[in-house]
Amino acid sequence: MATRTAPIVFVAVTDPVGAGFVDNLARLGGNATGFVLFEYGLSGKWLELLKQITPSVMRAAVLRDPAIGAVTGRFGVISGRRAIARGRGKAGQPRDAAEIERAITTFARSSNGGLIVTGGASTAVHRGLIIKLAAQHKLPAVYFERTFVKEAGLISYGPE
Repeated sequence: MATRTAPIVFVAVTDPVGAGFVDNLARLGGNATGFVLFEYGLSGKWLELLKQITPSVMRAAVLRDPAIGAVTGRFGVISGRRAIARGRGKAGQPRDAAEIERAITTFARSSNGGLIVTGGASTAVHRGLIIKLAAQHKLPAVYFERTFVKEAGLISYGPE
């Protein structure tokens, strides 16, 4: 932190702890305050919804954008849930359409799987492909925003 006296307000920051603005979210301390773009606890709800809509899901693939630094925190929340601890989880960080197709197709070869799609440029740009592949492979999928559902995705949960 460059200053300890001037007030610092962060707006729509993905990860204020990782960015070094604050020590932790529970007690910001010092001279910083602000708004986070996304609260990590929300990520755990995706897995809960996936299990509710398809109770047979025992494995979840988490499709995440490698350019987003906050994906580690999100995946930590998801993988920490008991529902996935009993099964297996896998995180994929495909960068382009070919990698996305390969990752989803490979994951879908095993049974009882579901897909969690987190936010980011690559998941937004390849939204149509991801929705198509989830349907093609009969993977129940939970998306981070309702735009996916408007385009035939199964379910979404996130801020509006």
